[in-house]
Amino acid sequence: MRIDLNEIQHWIAQGSRILDLGCGDGTLLKFLIDNKQVEGYGLEFGADEINACIEKGLNVIEQNLDRGLGNFADNSFDTVLMTQALQTLHYPHLVLDEMLRVGKECIVTFPNFGHWKARWYLATHGRMPVSDLLPYEWYDTPNIHFCTFKDFEVLCREKNIRVIHRQVVNEQSPAFLKEIAPNLFGETAIYHLSK
Repeated sequence: MRIDLNEIQHWIAQGSRILDLGCGDGTLLKFLIDNKQVEGYGLEFGADEINACIEKGLNVIEQNLDRGLGNFADNSFDTVLMTQALQTLHYPHLVLDEMLRVGKECIVTFPNFGHWKARWYLATHGRMPVSDLLPYEWYDTPNIHFCTFKDFEVLCREKNIRVIHRQVVNEQSPAFLKEIAPNLFGETAIYHLSK
């Protein structure tokens, strides 16, 4: 499992009700069902990903997240998850509101576009970075809203969203660097949020 998905599982209560937004092929949801006995549903837009979820025996709904979560009642879930999808949304701030409406808590992960490698690539090449973490060219990337940890925390303050936990993960740099300067050395952010 990706490093952010591995960290998330520690924040999920045994037997809880989970909604996984942009669930991809269902890897995290399947893991949580098998290991945490959660009751879970996934929302996904891509046909291949939906088929992969169905093959895993998961409950998945085809849904465009930018159109909201109006088909779910307030507080229907204990935790709403969204991993590596925030930056692909047209209205990420509105989707956050919806996540906290339908879930008591939410967990969001996203790539840090302020990471030193992205800054260095842009400064030395004069082009948008392409890396293992961000493997797309500027013209075919699904990422439409680039943000840093600081940007996300400003949004949380403006919306009065409480940060329960924040974890910065990095697969390559020494761990102490991400603790000293997370916005510079953290590759991926994991935020556990509530109203």
